[in-house]
Amino acid sequence: MSPSSVLANVVDLFSNRIVPAHIRIEGGHIQAIQPTEGPPLSTYVLPGFVDAHVHVESSMLPPAEVARLVLPHGTVAMVADPHEIANVLGEEGIAFMRASAAQTPLHFAFGAPSCVPATPFETAGASLNAEHVADLLAQPDISFLAEVMNWPGVLSGDPDLMAKIHVAHLFRKRVDGHAPGLRGEQAERYIRAGIETDHECATLAEAEEKLAYGMKIALREGSAAKNLDALLPIVGKAPDRCFFCTDDCHPDDLTKGHINLLVERAVAAGVPLFHVLAAACKNPVLHYNLPIGLLRPGDPADFIEVADLTHFRVLRTVLRGNVVAENGQTPLLHQPCPILNCFHAEPISADDLRVPVQGSKVRVIVATDRQLVTQERVESTPSSQGFLTSDPTRDILKLVVVNRYHPAQPAVALLAGMGLQSGAIASSVAHDSHNIVACGVSDTDIATAVNAVIAHRGGLCVAHGHHAPILPLPIAGLMSNEPGPVVATRYANLTAEARALGTPLTAPFMTLAFMALLVIPQLKLSDKGLFCGQTFQFVPLFCGG
Repeated sequence: MSPSSVLANVVDLFSNRIVPAHIRIEGGHIQAIQPTEGPPLSTYVLPGFVDAHVHVESSMLPPAEVARLVLPHGTVAMVADPHEIANVLGEEGIAFMRASAAQTPLHFAFGAPSCVPATPFETAGASLNAEHVADLLAQPDISFLAEVMNWPGVLSGDPDLMAKIHVAHLFRKRVDGHAPGLRGEQAERYIRAGIETDHECATLAEAEEKLAYGMKIALREGSAAKNLDALLPIVGKAPDRCFFCTDDCHPDDLTKGHINLLVERAVAAGVPLFHVLAAACKNPVLHYNLPIGLLRPGDPADFIEVADLTHFRVLRTVLRGNVVAENGQTPLLHQPCPILNCFHAEPISADDLRVPVQGSKVRVIVATDRQLVTQERVESTPSSQGFLTSDPTRDILKLVVVNRYHPAQPAVALLAGMGLQSGAIASSVAHDSHNIVACGVSDTDIATAVNAVIAHRGGLCVAHGHHAPILPLPIAGLMSNEPGPVVATRYANLTAEARALGTPLTAPFMTLAFMALLVIPQLKLSDKGLFCGQTFQFVPLFCGG
């Protein structure tokens, strides 16, 4: 359905005013916006919402299916870094994402991944050097150099990494950052290298400092990392230099809402309306030069209609003059997609997880709910018969990473904060290289969960004795080929299974996935061993005599 005109209160983000008006549409573009006389009208029209930094793969759905979930919430564009699938399948994976995105009217602005693999301290399925990145950036639909996670490489002048940043500047394309906790002179040097944004700020002080150095800040509220409330004051202080983003969002959350929920919360917190809408709608379009209309004559007819400017209930979403969602529903159909993967792990046994005790003290990774940053804690070594064990009475579980790309001995460490009292959970979504990550109370349950993931060549599993339900993820071990609502329900059910085993975490599978992400401090586990994200080097598991 293509409306030729819309009568509503028009929210103008350039003059910061609301005017009752007729919007006249012709050929998919706004022909005119004509103010009308009389009292305010019953609905409001404003530019659509933009997720300014997201890894689509974290939804466990391909782009076309993600679009079916978020269009009813008023999202019209997503600035997407495809480095999850690129770490598994390289350029073939990026091509898959672009092909899926082409099946939907929602605009996906894909970046060229800058760090594949994220570090040399883990095994990935592919590598993209400066030449590969230059080939990608030369293509018109690749909009930016995606998050530069290797900040030590920037500070040390790593030639390949600096070449990627240089070629992005040559193509006049934006450069996204990723520098959790980086402060002071190091942050200033990182930003001076030409890196423009950061979505990793966890505190207001960090965000304000990076703003002062010239960065733009994306306020993140995803399934696991929730930083919106802490950072909201900067939207009032620097409204033209803020975005909203989710970074990583699971499908059950996407069925409930998207950027519209962040906008509602920000307005409810007292942030001025036009500052909030600039961050949610206008700023990312202007920064990334997205081909998205902003409610001006001559613009593409891209907009949303909402019932009010308090709750932002989206009545309909319009792209290129066509209604693509209305009253919570979209006419877009589920699109079948090809299955491609890279999965060569072999089954493990409980004996493969036996680690001889080599000291009375041991390093423990400490996870925190709703955050990606971990801490390091030294504990007395939990053991039995001379081997390392879990100790659920102290909330200490075995954490395991299994190489998915070729058979190898599993890496084993300890994790606190997950809260499982029995059983195990495992996932082939393990940022950023996406080896298999698992944690649990017993070696037998951990092996069962890992082997279920291997048998399906990717997925999420909960194991407790003979009970081992799984959500298969056959596309690169990251995404399902089923409809979004089906995946959302299955994921929610699996999360409930994990909670029944004792975990109190908001998103246990998402938190688990980040226990292998080496570029976010402090202590993480790769398939090669225990790693300190502050010193960027491996550390021994045992640290006492």
